[in-house]
Amino acid sequence: MPDIHPPQSTTARRCALALVAVLGMATLAACRPEPPPTERPPEPQARAHTELRDAIQAPQDKARAVEKTLQDDAARQRAQIEAAEGG
Repeated sequence: MPDIHPPQSTTARRCALALVAVLGMATLAACRPEPPPTERPPEPQARAHTELRDAIQAPQDKARAVEKTLQDDAARQRAQIEAAEGG
């Protein structure tokens, strides 16, 4: 019985394999990964490391309180001076 399929050249086979590979990669590239579940929002990261922030802010808060005390005392002293001068 004679062979009814003509012999394929090596170049034709390589082209066919390359086409299949390109189509396979295009198909895989079109797939998207599954998104993470959205039932629970992620925890904020800033809350976990507050020691350093607190160590920096504590002296600043203390300085602000002292500054307010000094300004209040200066205002009281100015008022006393004005009252003593009669003005």
